[in-house]
Amino acid sequence: MSDSLEVDATEELLVGWGRTAPTHATVVHPHSPDAAAEIVASVGERGIVARGLGRGYGDCAQNAGGLVVDGPSLSGLLDLDWEHGRVRVRAGTSLDDLMRWLVPLGWFVPVTPGTRMVTVGGAIAADIHGKNHHVKGTFAQHVERLTLLDGRGEIREVTPESDPEVFRATAGGMGLTGVILDATVRMTPIGSSLITVDTDRTADLDEVMQLMVEGDADYEYSVAWIDLIATGRNMGRSILQRGRFASAEEVASAGVTDPYRYSPKQLPSPPDLFPSGLLNRLTVRAFNELWYRKAPACRRDELQTIEQFFHPLDMVAEWNRIYGPRGFLQWQFVVPDEAGEVVRTAVERLSGSGVSSFLAVLKRFGPANEHYLSFPRQGWTLALDIPVVSGLDRLLDELDTQVVEAGGAVYLAKDSRVRPELVPLMYPQLEQWRSVRDELDPEGRFRSDLARRLRLC
Repeated sequence: MSDSLEVDATEELLVGWGRTAPTHATVVHPHSPDAAAEIVASVGERGIVARGLGRGYGDCAQNAGGLVVDGPSLSGLLDLDWEHGRVRVRAGTSLDDLMRWLVPLGWFVPVTPGTRMVTVGGAIAADIHGKNHHVKGTFAQHVERLTLLDGRGEIREVTPESDPEVFRATAGGMGLTGVILDATVRMTPIGSSLITVDTDRTADLDEVMQLMVEGDADYEYSVAWIDLIATGRNMGRSILQRGRFASAEEVASAGVTDPYRYSPKQLPSPPDLFPSGLLNRLTVRAFNELWYRKAPACRRDELQTIEQFFHPLDMVAEWNRIYGPRGFLQWQFVVPDEAGEVVRTAVERLSGSGVSSFLAVLKRFGPANEHYLSFPRQGWTLALDIPVVSGLDRLLDELDTQVVEAGGAVYLAKDSRVRPELVPLMYPQLEQWRSVRDELDPEGRFRSDLARRLRLC
């Protein structure tokens, strides 16, 4: 970075949400797109990457010894077409902000992951998915245009129609094609801020998978929590929740007088004093038993809030601290519909291995999109949080191999340990992505710890 550049900069130790691989970088805080362009032009050999709110589980938003752009430095609403639900925002704007601004007006984000604490730029770079992929696809499929600062220092307007190759490389490109400065997103109209939810408690994995195959098409949102501690005939016992936004008439009949009320609350962060190993098989078994037993065997049309249904973990700030200083990793894979046996094998191996996970979710994806490194594709996806323990890598390496052999992939936005030689097999359009990336960034300015670890560029 040039000495003449006037910009806020701090030396920081950065980690992903799993807190497993901290590295030092210089974090820069641009206050305008022109400042961001000047920063990129001054980059040294270690490169630069943008970082949102740090909710990538691994090292995708870290850059050891290099520069990291603080995305939230550039946030805010630029334009709103209230009638059609079209919003243009700075890329550092969070989904949390979008919801607080627009839910009271009758609009919801088209896709949300399990946390609303992600930026719009991060949502595009990771091409995030949610509980409605089988209906709405990924977040970037609802982006009409974006502004990209590329490695040449050029600011370019990109749409799926005008510049399809650049759009396909940037959506899901993990921030390695440039810095997303702003985006125009199509929101989803809703009749209220409440979701009508159907719950089914299942006895085992086969039962929940059968229910999802038979009934997911009838719901906009679907997700199953799996008890990864249960073994034997109860292996994979689950709580399946599926729903849709309730209409104004439905919530009025339930006595709700303010159908678009939205004011999520958050408890303070727990102290960063938890020892590693607190979430062990004994404590997680107790939690999972309680969580499973308190769920109704069958309940229909329960009204839940947005935070209850979509973002329960956001109710506690920095909940990742409960895993202790060793941290945890999230492993998420997808396999085609016909490879459902891989899901069963994974659950069986994990349940019998002593792995402790209180957060394991199963969803079904709809068709893949055209974005080169986008993760979702038609089939099953299983995601779970796992405390870092001895022998875990060996088990997950074996399961990764089965995923690849089945034609599946591991999600890069959550990865912290996959073998680099598997990436081209998981993402067969990697070479097309590299070709576009090299045109956008011929000097290789955009780098990250993830990119180096997986030899992406």
